Amino acid sequence: MDATALFEQRDRRPEALGSLSVLPDETICALLEHLDPRDIARLACVSSVMYILCNEKPLWMSLCLRRAKGPFEYRGSWKNTTLHLEGVTQENAYRKPLQFDGFNSLYLYKRFYRCNTSLDGFAFDDGNVERRGEISLDEFTKEYDAKKPVLLSGLADSWPASKAWTIDQLSEKYGERSPNKISMKLKDYISYMKLQRDEDPLYVFDDRFGEAAPELLKDYSVPYLFQEDWFEILDKENRPPYRWLIVGPERSGASWHVDPALTSAWNTLLCGRKRWALYPPGKVPLGVTVHVNEDDGDVSIDTPSSLQWWLDYYPLLADEDKPIECTLLPGETIYVPSGWWHCILNLEPTVAVTQNFVNKENFGFVCLDMAPGHQHKGVCRAGLLALDDGEEETHDEDGNTLSYSDLTRKEKRVRMNGEGETDANGGSKRYNMWKNGFSYDVDFLSRFLDKERDHYNFPWSMGNSVGQREIRGWLSKLWVLKPEMRKLIWKGACIALNAEKWLLCLEEVCSFHNLPLLTEDEKLPVGTGSNPVYLFSDYAVKLFVEGGLEQSMYGLGTELEFYDILGRADSPLKSHIPHVLASGILYFEKGSYKVVPWDGKRIPDIFTTSNLDFDASMLNSEFPFGIWNKTLLQHRNQPAPNSFGSLSSHVWPYIITQRCKGKIFAQLRDDLTLSDAQNLATFLGQQLRNLHLLPYPPVTRPELLNGNGVHEEFKIPPEWKVFVDALCQKKKDVTSRLENWGNPIPRALMNKIDEYIPDEFFVDLLHVFKDTDVGKEMKPCTWIHSDVMDDNIHMEPYADDDGQHNSWRPSHILDFSDLSIGDPIYDLIPIYLDVFRGDPDLFKKLLESYGLPLIRSKSSAENGTADSTRKKVSSPSYRTMCYCILHEENVLGAMFSIWDELRTAESWEQVELTVWSLLNSY
Repeated sequence: MDATALFEQRDRRPEALGSLSVLPDETICALLEHLDPRDIARLACVSSVMYILCNEKPLWMSLCLRRAKGPFEYRGSWKNTTLHLEGVTQENAYRKPLQFDGFNSLYLYKRFYRCNTSLDGFAFDDGNVERRGEISLDEFTKEYDAKKPVLLSGLADSWPASKAWTIDQLSEKYGERSPNKISMKLKDYISYMKLQRDEDPLYVFDDRFGEAAPELLKDYSVPYLFQEDWFEILDKENRPPYRWLIVGPERSGASWHVDPALTSAWNTLLCGRKRWALYPPGKVPLGVTVHVNEDDGDVSIDTPSSLQWWLDYYPLLADEDKPIECTLLPGETIYVPSGWWHCILNLEPTVAVTQNFVNKENFGFVCLDMAPGHQHKGVCRAGLLALDDGEEETHDEDGNTLSYSDLTRKEKRVRMNGEGETDANGGSKRYNMWKNGFSYDVDFLSRFLDKERDHYNFPWSMGNSVGQREIRGWLSKLWVLKPEMRKLIWKGACIALNAEKWLLCLEEVCSFHNLPLLTEDEKLPVGTGSNPVYLFSDYAVKLFVEGGLEQSMYGLGTELEFYDILGRADSPLKSHIPHVLASGILYFEKGSYKVVPWDGKRIPDIFTTSNLDFDASMLNSEFPFGIWNKTLLQHRNQPAPNSFGSLSSHVWPYIITQRCKGKIFAQLRDDLTLSDAQNLATFLGQQLRNLHLLPYPPVTRPELLNGNGVHEEFKIPPEWKVFVDALCQKKKDVTSRLENWGNPIPRALMNKIDEYIPDEFFVDLLHVFKDTDVGKEMKPCTWIHSDVMDDNIHMEPYADDDGQHNSWRPSHILDFSDLSIGDPIYDLIPIYLDVFRGDPDLFKKLLESYGLPLIRSKSSAENGTADSTRKKVSSPSYRTMCYCILHEENVLGAMFSIWDELRTAESWEQVELTVWSLLNSY
């Protein structure tokens, strides 16, 4: 074919795609990923161009990984592998691909190029990262720690891993094991490594290798420069992932990122070659966009793959804008300081080990990253470009003022056009702006904290590597275990927890009640609780902060109402709840703190004189912030028009109780004997029984019954109707709530929530008492503690007959501020999942001592009218599973972390029977 004929070929794209031809190829390819393989196969028959797009390798890779339900074997291509998983026979599926002319796509060509390019020219063995051989710990701390990267040699010379961790040897010894987050056995993954030609190959980043193959931990040791790790004091289950075995083929790698929680890291290469690129904190690489959620501070990063960045963006950079670079060789270790951007490309098949850590040099940055708010997180990663309009002036090299909008437009133009900009048109100036007034210094970065937001009442980002409870417990443990570092720890606690503010509040409460002054050991809040709690002398003081002032008032008000009822009842539970010494309201007014006592039985004057509207029913309530007014607040679809907003920043309820002697269960979990654990299970069963037998106040708010008499017509207890209505309300946003919690809930289960909990569930649950045996001991509803977890159970030491302390026994249940009224089964959920960690023997022990009946269907002989759906609702296991799905806390995350087999579950029924089947035999 001559050149003239070539150029006269018709463009088949418009005709082959029809109306879809207005969309770019990239968009069409993205849309195709939402179809299933059989629909893709049908669509490929529509036209020649659709055939081409439907046979793209990355499309079939995405389809395969999304549909794989367990370890699979790579079969030469992702399309073949997917068809095999779909059960398509070879004779029907594998045929020679068709070829078409008249179609050109720059997007598909770039993909093809990335799959087939050679990486031989990518190595820069004389890169500009500083290199050091022997170096002392003092020298490393002074010159590099939390300051700048360094490439170190000799640290792995004595490791057995330096010889044993080759790809073939790992395959031979551990080939049957499936690395975490890769749906292949290791041997099949290594086979894939040798066969694949993917543009962004699968990459093993296994954070569980030490638990799955402990002998691997004997093959290397943490280098002497990095052995200080303050996360070590966290319990194993609370410590965030920190060590990884990394295995990857040529062209794989890690795209641009900053390490989680602003920790530092070391990475040692054992075979192959890796190309590294790094930028200092605040200097965002070209082509990368940082998003910080204004609500919870969650950070997400849009970035090209590492190979794509080096091919498409690196050539656009002026020399002064290029990253710090090096090629890491076997036996070498690179240190990456806190906050540094880095990107890694494997130049050939590689094996490496890496660990992240917190020490005294980066501790402040870690605390800063856990602080509430969003602006400081953006500044830590994107420098002053992250600021809102008007917050900060930035100047270019010629002294011209640049607003945030100017900077944003410039950044977008570079990203969208992909064109390199020289000094003349401002490209390199953008990269110099990060230095203009920006400093990666804790004191500087703390200027961008949101002073109005507080750790205890600000939404916690699911992207944080440490949980909200865990960060509190971590700082509390550090305070005790590292007294020599308290100045630094206090600074970190003030950043992360606003500790200085709460200490000042506590001192005012202590002064009013003539309590002793705190010692240095006692000035930090203790434990993992969701409000600041202080233990000193014989006292425990809790400041109610979580959720804001309105929620805090109802939390304390309901707790005081409960204590009033308990005080008038003849219940053994009294002996196992800390004695209340005082309660009140602390507030800041006209430059000074004031304290007023409050027993929950009236509306405090500070509210009645602040133009807040309270309805007649609330004003006439014995406990205006008691259980049913609290329930009404929770039932509102929107906040009340007269909120406590104007007072929220300077009013705090509090309670003072007798301090329990001993420790909370969370501190003793690993030290208890089997006998201790069984005694705990018996104790919890007994105290749940005592709690669930207590009387509760009648429903006092008719608004909770929706103004109809359906409960009266069908003789449904009004409190049961309120409970069911609350569940129905939680169903409305259950999918978004579970998606916000993220993994590990399988997508297949997310799609079956409506099938498992249909709308009829709530109707049947409402009428469940028509089909159940209600004995004298069985009540439709009970008080529900809601939060019997490992940090709300107190244990005391006791001695054997010889007088020697050798065991612990449960003494008290703590924190009744989350009380509600509903199905008593609700209280079993946190105990089984958090306290017992799914131990069936302990759960059986609890049920034996509990002794109260659970709602269940009558036998079919006695109840011929009840249909199968109603019987299903009366099944304890089904009802409990529904409560777990609808729960306001992430109890499903706890389930899927305890029972690994649930990660491949295909139905909620399978999850139900795995976790809760014991209830059906109770």
